Amino acid sequence: MSKLDSKEIDIALAALNQKTKSAWVIENEKLTKTFKFSDFTHAFGFMAKVAIYAEKMNHHPEWFNVYNKVKIELKTHDAGGISTKDFELAGLIEQAVESVKPDISSLIP
Repeated sequence: MSKLDSKEIDIALAALNQKTKSAWVIENEKLTKTFKFSDFTHAFGFMAKVAIYAEKMNHHPEWFNVYNKVKIELKTHDAGGISTKDFELAGLIEQAVESVKPDISSLIP
């Protein structure tokens, strides 16, 4: 798996964000998004679903959870940056978020 260059990242990011209700961003050389749910139970349920996808892919996010918020950061450490694997996992994360019905009105960009 190789690191994507900035042009490849821009193209993949635009494609990913066309399918989402709020945008993924590049922050500190990582593909990043913060989600806000109605409560801790929904946030944790979301994290459990993402964990299953991550295990199947053998590609694990860095994430931070405080009550109803989950911040996810994706980077392929073996590649030394963002790779197609990060965008693939981000797509699966979007599927997981739809299944737990977050408070869509307050997704954090």
